[in-house]
Amino acid sequence: MAENGHNHAGMWVFPKAEEITGDMAAKTTAMPRPFVLAMSAAGVLFVLGVIGFIARAGIDGFNDYTAWGYYATSFFFVFMVTSAAPLAAVAFRFTKSHWRRPLTRVSELFAVVGILNAILFIPLLMVMPAINNPDQVGEHTLELRRTIWFEVPIGAPYWWDMLGVAFLGVTSLAILWLTSMPDLAECRYTSTGLRRKLYGFLAGHWYGAKRQWEIQKAGIAILGAFYFMFLIYVHFIISTEFAQSLVPGWKDSIFPPLFSLTSFQSGLGLILVVLYVMRRWYGYEEYIGISTFWSASKLMLAFTLLWAYHTFAFFITFWFGRLEVEQNIIKYLIVQSYGAVFVANLFFTFAAPFLILLWNPVRKTAWGPALAGVSALIGAFLFNLRIFVGSFNAGNIYGIGLDNVPRPVYPDVFDVFLLLGGVGAAALFYLAATKIVPLMSVWEVKEGTKYQSMGTFVRGEYLILAKPE
Repeated sequence: MAENGHNHAGMWVFPKAEEITGDMAAKTTAMPRPFVLAMSAAGVLFVLGVIGFIARAGIDGFNDYTAWGYYATSFFFVFMVTSAAPLAAVAFRFTKSHWRRPLTRVSELFAVVGILNAILFIPLLMVMPAINNPDQVGEHTLELRRTIWFEVPIGAPYWWDMLGVAFLGVTSLAILWLTSMPDLAECRYTSTGLRRKLYGFLAGHWYGAKRQWEIQKAGIAILGAFYFMFLIYVHFIISTEFAQSLVPGWKDSIFPPLFSLTSFQSGLGLILVVLYVMRRWYGYEEYIGISTFWSASKLMLAFTLLWAYHTFAFFITFWFGRLEVEQNIIKYLIVQSYGAVFVANLFFTFAAPFLILLWNPVRKTAWGPALAGVSALIGAFLFNLRIFVGSFNAGNIYGIGLDNVPRPVYPDVFDVFLLLGGVGAAALFYLAATKIVPLMSVWEVKEGTKYQSMGTFVRGEYLILAKPE
């Protein structure tokens, strides 16, 4: 019989089911030195972000939206990465894959950052310029700036955008709560004091009855499908509202899908980075096998190629359009003003992950896909920097088109604080959540042990996998 937690014939065997519960409970309550250092670093970055926000609000106020371009970059980077992360658990659960079990809870836990996203989004709504032109309409200005709204419905765009971000966060939290309820119920019996009361409240009346499992399965399927559809919708409205609508003359149907693709790639990359950290420094090596990185890397490679295709389609449409406004947009966002940022964006989002994941021996390691994930995260940050700093400083938003090529806007010290603070706040929320909800989906890992066994064929030893349905 295979020894638990070890690699056999290139496949991974989970520990015995009876060993998993106690081990996960110990890991959840433990405070190892790397975790304390990570929490401390995240807290320092969060404080710097608060200082940067207070300083920016005190210096520029909320009337001049152009001063908040780097804050928008910070928000959209955090939102882009963390909003797509829960989708990995949803999509891979639909395919009934065994390799996805170690990453399920890692991805779903990013739902807690949805609370932060809703909070960080409020200042952006406060600085958002009105759709109506407040000045007298001139020869080269519009009465209404170009947005996704044909007219100005009640509360647009403020309430509609806010509701979209908030409901997306609520949906992801509902998925996390529903999928973690069996683990929370088990923690209810292994904890004491306030933690036991907390787990009792979160687990509700879950006792593992057959009817409860059936309801959970149906609920996960419905919420997962809804989350995917709503995620694409929210990506569309807020990326269009805070990017295209602020650049006069920018009309493009490819940018929203490009935004979503960048989100999918960087979200999966972040999951792989977290998995590598857990495997390397947090004692989860017996739960996270190479097959998880190997399988996920294939999707990473697919997203990388799709990103390159959509970026080329974005560029070539404006290139062959040859209108002055289209040429100015290309010069502004790609070639001239933010040309260096675009080149770096192209390298980290496409070239580096492609070259890393191109080789199967690299894909079959833990460090290879994780390294590609780090590169994708850097690329996503540069993408948001180029797009949203550029959009917030493009000039007259009520103009007919971009009649010049604006100069790039460089950050000051408070902008740097804002960038660091957004990342620190997201990390702080996530790390705190791991001390309440186990980082591994215990019930799904246990389920996986029931669908696998080691067998021999001729002279070799192989892992035999079964499908639940």
